[in-house]
Amino acid sequence: MSMNRNLITLLSLLFALNACQTGPSARDLQKARSAMEENIRNERPGNYFIGRRYFKVDYKMWGYLRKPGEPWTDSRLVVFNEDKTLAPDRAANAIGTDNGFEYKIYGRFSGQDVYEPASNATYPEFLLGSMELVTKTPGPIFKNRKALNPKERYYPNPY
Repeated sequence: MSMNRNLITLLSLLFALNACQTGPSARDLQKARSAMEENIRNERPGNYFIGRRYFKVDYKMWGYLRKPGEPWTDSRLVVFNEDKTLAPDRAANAIGTDNGFEYKIYGRFSGQDVYEPASNATYPEFLLGSMELVTKTPGPIFKNRKALNPKERYYPNPY
């Protein structure tokens, strides 16, 4: 009986400690954003884009693209045309497993918009050429944490 009570107490304590953990502090987020902004300022100009995968279960857009050296506030939420090349998660038959990853992306905008029914909106079509993984752990680009949950029907603009 005493052993069961000790086990229950230990489990309760572990649960309470885990429940007390929070995400990064505002100061840590600001430091991460500052580092990201410094990296953006140091990006080499070129004929490519920086892409941030933004996976949502219900939506079919790929994520955000911006030109090198430009802030995420100037990025565009896009739909990929993968006729020439598949995005890495689709090529691996593991849709959304690269949510939040950052890529160097080659290709061009077609000039057409694509209707996405779940959001009842249109997004620019990007003709995907190729992609290179930059990082799996880039700096934060959203203020609201709901933006990071793939099941949440929410897609904000970056900062």
